[in-house]
Amino acid sequence: MNRSVFHHAPVAAVMAILGFMSAVLGAASPASAHHSRAMYEPTKTLTFTGTVKTFQWTNPHVILWVLVQPEDGGAAQEWPIETNSPGVLTRAGWTRQSVKAGDHVSVTFNPLRDGSRGGALISVTLLDTGQKLVAGFGKEEPGLK
Repeated sequence: MNRSVFHHAPVAAVMAILGFMSAVLGAASPASAHHSRAMYEPTKTLTFTGTVKTFQWTNPHVILWVLVQPEDGGAAQEWPIETNSPGVLTRAGWTRQSVKAGDHVSVTFNPLRDGSRGGALISVTLLDTGQKLVAGFGKEEPGLK
C-alpha cells in the first residue's frame, strides 16, 4: 500500500475546501457591497414636488425618476429616487402600477451624500389622490398609508 497517497489526501481535501470557501466568500462580497446605504445621508431629509417621468419596477431596486421644477425657474431637473426591490415593495402593498409616468407626486427621501441629484425614498404621495406609499427605508413602517 502506498502511504504517500493517503498521507496527502487530507491536504488535498483541505485545499479543495479552502478553494471552495474562497470562491463562495468572494462571490458574496460584491452582493453585500451593493446593498450598502452609505451613499445616502440618513440624517437629512428632503421633500420635493414633481412629475413622475419613469417608474422603473426592476431588480435589484425600483427607481422613481421625478422631474422637479427649480424654484428659480429654468428646465426641470431629473431626480432618480431609489427604493426597495419589487419583492419587498409587493409585500408592502405596492404594485408596478402604484406610480405611473405623469403622476404628480411629493417625494420625501434621504439625499445622496455627495450632493448630486438622487436619494433613497422614504415616501411618495400621489398628489391627485392623497395616497401615501412608504418605502420602509425611513422612520415610517413599510406599506400603504
